[in-house]
Amino acid sequence: MSTVTPSLLSLVESTAETRLVGDDTQLAATLANSARHGLPPISITPLHGQHLSLLAQLVSARAVLEVGTLGGYSAQWFARAGARVTSIEVDARHRDVALENLRAAGVDGAEVVLGDALDVLPRLAAEGRVFDLVFVDADWGRQADYFDWAVRLTRRGGAIYVDNAVQSMVEDGEDGVTREGSLVARVGRDERVRAALVPTVSVRKWDCESEFVDGFLLAVVLLKKEKKEKKEKIVGVGGDVDGGTCAERRVDDLRSGCRLRLRLTGVDLSCDASAIVERCLCFFL
Repeated sequence: MSTVTPSLLSLVESTAETRLVGDDTQLAATLANSARHGLPPISITPLHGQHLSLLAQLVSARAVLEVGTLGGYSAQWFARAGARVTSIEVDARHRDVALENLRAAGVDGAEVVLGDALDVLPRLAAEGRVFDLVFVDADWGRQADYFDWAVRLTRRGGAIYVDNAVQSMVEDGEDGVTREGSLVARVGRDERVRAALVPTVSVRKWDCESEFVDGFLLAVVLLKKEKKEKKEKIVGVGGDVDGGTCAERRVDDLRSGCRLRLRLTGVDLSCDASAIVERCLCFFL
């Protein structure tokens, strides 16, 4: 078995980047323009961008939320997957450069919100915003707080991706790894999600000359818990249950999918039946 040296690992990464991603003048222009404006060279790599774009496709993401915009490089990868991106950036200069890069790339509909993420995330929740995928690439010390809000803002079955999750653990040594308040510890106690931590190694990330060990945390927001036994609920809509319009719902097991059946009786045919159905659904969903 060959010894994996930094040079060999660099060859693996460069070859994969060439074969799987290829040259992309627009993305290269984004990085170059960000560098000209003095933004730190800490964007994700092209392979990482391809990985995120594939993940967005796998979850059929139409709405993606980013925590941490930088120059808009990762936002372009999500847009290429067909998603509409809402990104939060605390630095006004970074926000302006990102908007410039997104316009140059022809990305329409991207929203870059200026502000501290822990101020913006509650506002998005209050507005009723829901996302298919949330990508957290910001202040390592607040990853667990970002994650908590991400769960609230992600649809059931949607995904949450926290970058630099391993680096945030190991920067303080063993204490950082075992600390009860760490991201992994808090996510492990969170019954709303299933999650995994995936360590990675790279020599091309941030122009490292040796192995750069990092990794990401990936979580899926679980479906609402329901009892596995069958149950039935009858609700009156616009009249008494005995003699008016009613809705019937049977749930076998929401973990494996929800079956909803409406039975309408005593409906005035002159009324808007769709409005009645909508009222029934609002009660259950």
